[in-house]
Amino acid sequence: MTDPTGPTGPTDTCATTAATTAPVLGAGRARLALFALSIGGFGIGLTEFVIAGLLTEVSTGLGTGLTATGHLVGGYALAVVPGALIVTPLLTRWSPKNALVLLLAFFVVGNALSAWAPNYGIMLAGRVVAALAHGGYFGIGAVLAASLVAGNRRATAVATLFAGLTIANVLGVPAGAFVGQRLGWRMVFWAIALIGVLALVGLLLLVPRTGPERDQLPLARQFRVLGRPQVLTSLLTTAMVFGGMFGVLTYIEPVLREVTGYSAGAVPWLLVLFGTGLFLGNILGGRAADRNADDTVLVLAVLLPIVILVLGAVSGVPVLMAILLFLLGLVGFATVPGLQARVLRHAKGAATLASATNIAAFNLGNTIGVSLAGAAIAAGFGLVSPAVTGAGLAVVGLGLLVTARLTRPERDHLEPALGHRRGPGVATTGAHVEDADAVLVHVVEGDEVVGGAAEVLQPPE
Repeated sequence: MTDPTGPTGPTDTCATTAATTAPVLGAGRARLALFALSIGGFGIGLTEFVIAGLLTEVSTGLGTGLTATGHLVGGYALAVVPGALIVTPLLTRWSPKNALVLLLAFFVVGNALSAWAPNYGIMLAGRVVAALAHGGYFGIGAVLAASLVAGNRRATAVATLFAGLTIANVLGVPAGAFVGQRLGWRMVFWAIALIGVLALVGLLLLVPRTGPERDQLPLARQFRVLGRPQVLTSLLTTAMVFGGMFGVLTYIEPVLREVTGYSAGAVPWLLVLFGTGLFLGNILGGRAADRNADDTVLVLAVLLPIVILVLGAVSGVPVLMAILLFLLGLVGFATVPGLQARVLRHAKGAATLASATNIAAFNLGNTIGVSLAGAAIAAGFGLVSPAVTGAGLAVVGLGLLVTARLTRPERDHLEPALGHRRGPGVATTGAHVEDADAVLVHVVEGDEVVGGAAEVLQPPE
């Protein structure tokens, strides 16, 4: 069990984790805290995506080719993975607030490096430093956000955190391109660094200090939790779903211009339409996941490959293409709160690590989806072929979810043997535990409690 003082000193008596049911804050303070967290999400969303609209300017400024400059996008996405799997585990024993402060410091320094960069190497280094904050910020932030509200609003709280990311796509990326073309691309990265400072101030002033995730397993076992069937299914589904969607999105600009027939000036507005779908999907998906995360994700996983295929089929019809682009954002991003909530529910004892790993899965999925889409185009199947590869990846994600539905979670197998009893107790093995849920973890891990069940004896009043 986690030491109640942790590495950051004694924690507040109302400290909680994503597994608790009582909200830490009142509704008003919770909204302010979630708003502060979403500012950081907005800045991180800008960092990841804004450079796609500034490739020409950055390439000219650094004296590199477009291909090399494009690696600044891919380099960021790949650096998210070690940030999630190496940096985040080192912070799991910290107060979430302190951990996020450190990660935002990485973010600010990385973007300041990018803004100042006199050459390509330093620019890439700045991108990598900023990316190290990405997985941990959303991973730890999701657990923290869920802990600030009542149990029936946790998916909505997670959606609020990700709202900053969606707003970055709707407004921030077009605005960044506008500013970069007029004031220079360096000014965009200085502005993003400033947003990071504002997020840091909001975090310090508005977000409460809570304790680390309760009942954390030892770090080595936390990595084993990632292999639990339900957790692994959620992670792989995240990768497949977003790989499918972003494979299509990456090549949407030439499709809109060369296949659909839109002018170059219309493309930014169509991307705003897509971003609006992301924003609404995030909100609606969070509300639906609060009612039933598993059903919500399953329905959306059925709809997504249909939307992608129809988008490819109507790519020559401007009005229908605009509608389908909106639906792609709506359906695709509506899965985020449910998938993240599903990971938190099944990764007891390692929720923070699993949450951050799910963020890494987003980026790995994007890399897979873009690679498959690019290979299809290079093989001569045409600009619309990413719709086929994208739908294929989404169908794989659907298959994983269906398989998970047919497999009873570990917890479902164990709860009847435990009589659904909760609270402090002693396992019949003689090993003292502070919470009956800890026995569930030990049974799943095959530790000292064996035989597939453990009777929990409630202590005398």
